[in-house]
Amino acid sequence: MKLSRRTEESISIAFLDVITCGIGAIILLLMISKPPPPLAPEPVDDPRVAEIASLQRSLFVLQDEQRQVEAELAATTPRLNALLDEARRSRDALLATQMSARSADEAAARDAAELGRLKIAQQSLSEEMQRLRAQRKKAKAALVGGIPIDSDYLIFIVDTSESMTGHAWHALQQQIQDTLAVYPRIKGIQIMNDNGTYMFPDTERQWLSDSTAQRTRIIDGLKDWKAYSESNPKQGIYTAIRDFYSPDKKISIYVLGDEFADNSISAVVDYVASINPRDAQGRPRVRIHAVGFPTRFGSGALFQQTGMRFAALMRELTHRNGGTFVGLNAYR
Repeated sequence: MKLSRRTEESISIAFLDVITCGIGAIILLLMISKPPPPLAPEPVDDPRVAEIASLQRSLFVLQDEQRQVEAELAATTPRLNALLDEARRSRDALLATQMSARSADEAAARDAAELGRLKIAQQSLSEEMQRLRAQRKKAKAALVGGIPIDSDYLIFIVDTSESMTGHAWHALQQQIQDTLAVYPRIKGIQIMNDNGTYMFPDTERQWLSDSTAQRTRIIDGLKDWKAYSESNPKQGIYTAIRDFYSPDKKISIYVLGDEFADNSISAVVDYVASINPRDAQGRPRVRIHAVGFPTRFGSGALFQQTGMRFAALMRELTHRNGGTFVGLNAYR
C-alpha cells in the first residue's frame, strides 16, 4: 500500500481573522475607557489669593449695582424726556411773553408820542380857529364864505385815494359844485388829482373853456374817476403852477383831500414857496385854497394823524399863498 505524504498548510485565514478582531477589541477598549482624573494641584501659598477673592466679590457687587442703576435709568428716561419737553415749552412761552411785553412797551411809547403830537396839532388847530375868526371879522365884500373870488381861472386838485373815493366822494362832488356856483363867470377851468394826473389827459396844459356843459362834464367825470393817488398834494400843486402860471392871469388852486401821508410838512411848504414866489407887491403867483374832509377823525387816535397833518399842511400853505383853508365837520 502506497502511503501518501502529508503536505504542510500555511496559516489559515481563520487565524488571521481572530488576530484582527483581537487587535480591534483592544483599540476599542482604549477608546471608550475614561482617563484617570487629573491630580489635584498642589495648593500654592500665594498671599494675593485672599485679595483677589475680595476684589472678585466687590466686582460682583458692583455689577449687580450697575444692573440696578441701568434698570432705574431705563425706567426714568421717559419721565426725563417729558420734563425736557415741558422745559422747552416753558422757555418758548417765556420768550413769547417777553416779546409781547416789549411790543406792548413800544406800542405804549408810540401812543404816548402820538398823543403828544395830537395835542400839539389840536392846539395848532385851536389857534387856527381863532385866526380864522379874526379874519372873518375883517372880511370884505370880495369874500364869499371866507374865500376870495377874484380869480378868473380855477384849478381843482383832488385826492383820489381810497379813503376819499370810498367815503367822501359824493361830498367832494357837491363841494366842487358849490365852489363853481360862487364863480358864475370864469375864463378857464382845469381838474387833476394830487399826483398831477389830469382828469382829461388830452387837455394837458390846456384851459377848459367854462360853460354849463363843461361844468356838468367835470362833475360827471368825477363819478368814476379812479386815478392813482399817494395822498400827497405836492406833485399836483407843482404841476398846476408849472403848467398854467402866467403873470397876466389871476389863478386859484383848490386842493380837496382828507389826509397827508408824508411826514415832513415843512418840506412841502418850502417846496411850494420855491415854485410859487411872491411878486413885487408881495402877492404869490397863484392863490392856494384847500378844503379838508374829516374821513379819518372817526377812527382811533393813531389813525387820525394823517388827517391832522393834512389840516396843518393846508393851513400853512393857504396862509402863505393868499388862500383860505376850510375844514368840513362832516363828509356825508
